[in-house]
Amino acid sequence: MQSEETGRAQHRIVRTPSQVRGDTAEEFVAERLSRDGWRIIGRQVHIGRAEIDLLALDVDAGPDLVAVEVRWRGRRDFGLPEESVNRRKIRRLREALWTIRERGRLADGTTVPHLRCRVDLVAVEPGVTRGEVVSRHYRAVG
Repeated sequence: MQSEETGRAQHRIVRTPSQVRGDTAEEFVAERLSRDGWRIIGRQVHIGRAEIDLLALDVDAGPDLVAVEVRWRGRRDFGLPEESVNRRKIRRLREALWTIRERGRLADGTTVPHLRCRVDLVAVEPGVTRGEVVSRHYRAVG
């Protein structure tokens, strides 16, 4: 369990099982992107009401500054993971990404280069074989 200290009071951040599975999917995607040569510069980056799951540099693309939205679904009862992302979510991510780029830094002081921006979507779900994970990467959805 993570904890965050504010002043003298200590507040516990409790993650729901769904959030924990989402965190695991984000870690899976971050590892895969890193292995493919991407540089992860931020995770769960909050800008206003938007949260960017992964903020990364896609070096092969030019480089590009990319907000990566990760969507996990354990079952397909309600559709594919990628079907849960609407235009409003993409617009909010794009606006947050531009804000970060213009500021040139994350809240923790990490420098953010002034590069071309895009939003990617990575859908993650269990595969056919037990323990297998399948992902689909959609580039430049926004």
